[in-house]
Amino acid sequence: MNIATAIPEFSIRSSTAEDCELILGFIKELAEYEKLSHEVVATPETLRESLFGDKPYAEVLIAEYRDKPVGYALYFHNYSTFTGRPGIYLEDIYIQPHVRGMGFGKSLLSYLAKTAVDMNFTRVEWSVLDWNEPSIQFYRSIGAAPMDGWTVQRLDGEELASFAAEFK
Repeated sequence: MNIATAIPEFSIRSSTAEDCELILGFIKELAEYEKLSHEVVATPETLRESLFGDKPYAEVLIAEYRDKPVGYALYFHNYSTFTGRPGIYLEDIYIQPHVRGMGFGKSLLSYLAKTAVDMNFTRVEWSVLDWNEPSIQFYRSIGAAPMDGWTVQRLDGEELASFAAEFK
């Protein structure tokens, strides 16, 4: 699937298994920007299995400018028990620095919003690092609101394994 946009020479397409190296490259670029490179352990093989295997866990859109990849969005479906309907959780959105400010990120995010509306989903949600003021300002400009009173919790690594071992 290749989606034309109103921005000249900019399009959005669904990823394929052949894009795993490209996706990993974007993940590493995003991690570097977020000062989290040390946390990237994904490989093309783990991406191929989790994104394109028997049970895909997420979807990836590739942003292209002049037929060259310049960014991506990785998302999956979540669910709201309060509304009784699904939503989209945007795990990553990234546009390379040399083409920022051209509307590509906004177009990619509005495409995801349209996807949610078309599927009768109730929301699109994502997290943003507290220090990432340019992104926070952008999200406010499109009408996104912070979820005051909610703090993300994570259980991973040794703590995840230790707690899992407590189940009897």
